[in-house]
Amino acid sequence: MSKERIGILGGTFDPIHCGHLRMGLSVLDSGCLDRLLVMPSGQPPHKSCGASAGDRWKMTVAACAFDRRLVPSRLELDRKGNTYTFDTLTLVREDHPGADLFYVIGADTLMQLRTWHRAEKVLRMCTFLVCPREGGSLPADYAAEEGRLTGMGARFIHVPMEPVSVSSSDIRSSLASGVLPGSLPVPVREYCRCKGLYGFPGKLDHVDDWIDQLFAALKPGRFAHSLSVADTAGRLAEIHGEDPLRAEQAGLLHDCAKYIPMEEMRRIAETNGLTDDSAFLESGALLHSVVGAQVAQDQYGMTDPAVLEAIRYHNTGCPGMSRLAMCVCLADSIEPLRDSYPLLEDVRALAERSLERALLLSLEGTADYVLSRGKYLHPRTRDTISWLKKIVGQNESL
Repeated sequence: MSKERIGILGGTFDPIHCGHLRMGLSVLDSGCLDRLLVMPSGQPPHKSCGASAGDRWKMTVAACAFDRRLVPSRLELDRKGNTYTFDTLTLVREDHPGADLFYVIGADTLMQLRTWHRAEKVLRMCTFLVCPREGGSLPADYAAEEGRLTGMGARFIHVPMEPVSVSSSDIRSSLASGVLPGSLPVPVREYCRCKGLYGFPGKLDHVDDWIDQLFAALKPGRFAHSLSVADTAGRLAEIHGEDPLRAEQAGLLHDCAKYIPMEEMRRIAETNGLTDDSAFLESGALLHSVVGAQVAQDQYGMTDPAVLEAIRYHNTGCPGMSRLAMCVCLADSIEPLRDSYPLLEDVRALAERSLERALLLSLEGTADYVLSRGKYLHPRTRDTISWLKKIVGQNESL
């Protein structure tokens, strides 16, 4: 049986960005690894961090949620004192005594390896996977240093990929200037924006408590999805003249009840008189929206009726729903992390021009998908489709 090949991608991840993810995915796609531990450092000896360990951990989890091969690890965060690579490799080796270990670095880091804590041992503990970086030393200098390190027992594999040009320090400077960089994964960008990290202006009220509750209540993929829906809903609201803040709040909280057990959801629904619709009471996919509006009010302190309406109707739509609620319902189906489905790109393109037409196309696609598989389509969705058709037919400018 071949040995498992475990990689480590470490760093402060302050914040984690698309360059980090591209390095990780390139290494995995090259066939060098079976899985990759993405490991935020706890107390790095060489620098201080702009975001807390808790924030860096949540951003890392959200950023990695789209690919199961990217495995967030708290090994360094949970260790007391300064975090050194020698200790990390020792602990990973203890957990995986039969595995081959690989450590992912940028080419610029290769020039610093000899300065690492207990470098003479670290060089022999793993194979280094080297990803190209823009700028830095001359190729001849890299080659000479690699030769010296190889002579000390180090092993290197160069990963074929386009050089990484993204810098965390540049990202932090952009955020401090009120600019959201495209080099951040969408869930991380939204996390930084709503929490006001790195000096970004306009932090959401109550968001620290909300994020902690959502992170505890949701699975990683759903947490990332919620952040991505918030980002998309806010952008749609801005395009179509609605309140971006309300749309963002609703997007963030729209799935807050997603993983509440069915018995508890039914109890909440019955206690608060939310619905007597048997279809809702028998389906978590339906019930979590109406219960979510109640949970958002009771546990998250949301009192804005427009936000609560958007949460309540985000999965089925509703005739007469507000345009703010349309933004959230549409964002739920087109956010960037959504798996591809027929008409997705058409709906995304249409959403830039018309909320009503885009939502109509999205709901029609959902109805076709559900009915073609012999599944139940809730009458509210059918009624919403009919309502939107009437609106679009009466107003050609939409």
